[in-house]
Amino acid sequence: MQHGIRCMLMRGGTSKGAYFLASDLPSVESDRDDLLLRIMGSPDARQVDGLGGAHPLTSKVAVVGKSSSPDADIDFLFAQVSVDKPLVDTTPNCGNILAGVGPFALERGLIPASDSITRVRVRTLNTGTLAELVVSTPGGKVCYEGDEHIDGVPGTSAAIPINFLNAEGSVTRGASDSPSAWPKGRCRSHRRPSGLSL
Repeated sequence: MQHGIRCMLMRGGTSKGAYFLASDLPSVESDRDDLLLRIMGSPDARQVDGLGGAHPLTSKVAVVGKSSSPDADIDFLFAQVSVDKPLVDTTPNCGNILAGVGPFALERGLIPASDSITRVRVRTLNTGTLAELVVSTPGGKVCYEGDEHIDGVPGTSAAIPINFLNAEGSVTRGASDSPSAWPKGRCRSHRRPSGLSL
């Protein structure tokens, strides 16, 4: 017998993803990934039998739940679902999909909305990064309409500012402090753009 799984499709920045409550997905990673591949229609270059849009920008998933951390309201796991390979990558982060986590959490009742704006503290489980999303919530409801325009996306919508609270070294694991990570092997390096005379 098949059971339905709640899903919300949302655009964040220049990406589109399927947003799920963590509690609605299998807790075993391999089972979860297998299910996400089937939901998105992978592996298939057209993703014709799933929700994916046959492009990496439209084959993304957000797994969202209440946070156990005192520093965050919401935990977010980003998953990049390969279009034509049976692969779900939870190594990277995605700021575009992160932008939709606040509205999704509010719509699903994971946190209460304030009047005017709601600040949502999100812990990205992929990298441990903490971010504060500022969501427009006049009258306690998410507002999607606005004047913000993003290149590559038709029309306008409400802006969702993201304040990264501890992003330094979250993916490089401190490599930015290593001299080998900087141009010329020094922590302070200057580069003159070509054609510019000083």
